[in-house]
Amino acid sequence: MTEQKTETAPQAQPFERHMLEALVCPQSQGPLSYDAERQELVSRAAGLAYPIRSGIPVMLVDEARQIED
Repeated sequence: MTEQKTETAPQAQPFERHMLEALVCPQSQGPLSYDAERQELVSRAAGLAYPIRSGIPVMLVDEARQIED
């Protein structure tokens, strides 16, 4: 009998909301808001959304997504 491996999607790590108080946008130096649905930190001033991967914000402008007003 052979054993079948089933792949499961990795569990998303929760973002520690208290971290939001210490983080600012690296481009605008402005405040960030947390988008729980998209798992992103959003800078309205810069028009960028920074991804959160495995509970860790990726605060690199090159990794950010452009947002529309």
